[in-house]
Formats: sequence, structure tokens, C-alpha cells
Amino acid sequence: MSPDAPDSADPATAAPADERRFLWAVTDCANLVRRELLHYRIQPVYILWQLGFPIISVLLYGYVFGGAMKPPGGGDYKDFLMPGMFVMTMTFGFMNTATVMTQDLTKGVIDRFRSMPTAPSAVVTGRGVSDLLVATAELTILALTALAIGWRSDGGPLATLGAFGLLLLLRFSLIWVGVWLGLLLPSPEAAGSLYAVVFPLTMISSIFVPPSSMPDWLGAVAAWNPISSTAAAARELFGNPVASGGSWIEENAVLMAVLWPLVITAVCLPLAIARFQRLSR
Repeated sequence: MSPDAPDSADPATAAPADERRFLWAVTDCANLVRRELLHYRIQPVYILWQLGFPIISVLLYGYVFGGAMKPPGGGDYKDFLMPGMFVMTMTFGFMNTATVMTQDLTKGVIDRFRSMPTAPSAVVTGRGVSDLLVATAELTILALTALAIGWRSDGGPLATLGAFGLLLLLRFSLIWVGVWLGLLLPSPEAAGSLYAVVFPLTMISSIFVPPSSMPDWLGAVAAWNPISSTAAAARELFGNPVASGGSWIEENAVLMAVLWPLVITAVCLPLAIARFQRLSR
């Protein structure tokens, strides 16, 4: 039913037109979030992959490679690694966003939504909210795994919550990168090929080693990598070893961990909305 159609029996429709449109947009978004989350009940293999991969990664990097790694200032490499693993999980998540968007596009699901009296923003916002909920579940499982293997946050309750907030802020910004690319790419297979881009992006960063341990030119690239700022800020707030080479970008990691996602969102969210509006024209 169109949000502009009057219905005296419905209190929501007695509100001004702009308010009715907003309520319809929120309702449609909630319905699409419910649809996305139902997929995990119908196909639980997605849960095993999305939540199992971070756990396997922690065990692999923490125990297989951890003995050969030396964190800044000494100590247990897992204390340095875990904030980086949180960041890597948030970063890799946008490939799932792109893949699902491409699947819905190629199967005609998005076209069906566009043909229905659904709020134009609901498809994009529903994708964003559902992905953020899944990312929160992933981060929770990963944090519990980290605690089980001995990692601890020494930054206090508020600083710890702030670190997790920055991690989710990064994931929120990358959702719109995934939505935009998912609407551009021709097939789910092409979306899967994004791994070839994401893997070097995570390697050339401070996720696993300090940028100062790299050649000067590569270390500068790694330090200015947005995910390095979130990794450094999370380490600082968690009270874990911080990989700082003394550069401005590294000394202001918390500030940049806020600014980078805001910039990414400001660029990619309008691109995603514009691309969605141009579909089938």
C-alpha cells in the first residue's frame, strides 16, 4: 500500500506525508532485514562460513605463525595480533555484501522489489542494517575466541567499548563499498574475485606487522591505509602493543579511525544510492 494513500483507520497514515514516508521506509527496511536474517536459518552453512572463518584465522595466525613474530616492545604476539584480526574480519565482510547484492541483482530479486510499493531506500538500508548485525555477531564470536586463547583488553570498559565501536564504524563504511560494487559487478563470481584486491589491502597494513618494519616507501603506504588506522586505534584503546613509527598518521590513529570511515561513507553511500536508482533505466 502506498504511504500516500489516506486511511483514517490507521494512525500512521493520519500523520503528515513526510512522516508517513519515513515510517514506511523504516517498516520496509525492517522487513528486508528480517528477510536477510531468515536466510541464515534456512541456509546455516552461511553462519558456519562467516563465523567459522574468523575463528580459524585466529588459530592459524596466532599459533602457526605467532611463534616467529615479535610484537613491538616484546610480549605475546597474540596481544598485538587480535586487534588486527578484528579489523581484518570487518574488512573482509564487504565481499559478502557485494556477493549478496550481485546475486539478488542477477536473479531479479532487486527488480521485483523495485516493482513493488516499497520505499526506494529500503533495499540499500536493509542490506546495510542486516550486514551490520551480522558483523556484530562475528565480532562477538571472535572476541570470545580471543579471550579463550589468552588475549585481554587492558584499556578499561569504556575504552574497550570505544575500540569495538570503531571496528563496527569501519565495517559500516565498507558496507556501502560492497553495495556499490555489488550493483556494478556482472556476477557473483566477479564479486568473489574481490579477494584478489582485499588480500593485498590487508597485508599492506599494520594488521600483522608494524609499518616501520617494512621498506620506507611500503611502510608509508601501509601507515596511510585506512584499516591501519583502525587497527592502531583499537590497539591503543585495548591497551595492547601499538605499532607506531612516529609518523603523524600513526600518532593520530584514533582520530583517523573516525575520519577514514566517515570519508568512505560520504563517498560510497551516494554512489551506491545513485547506482541503485539507475538500475533498469
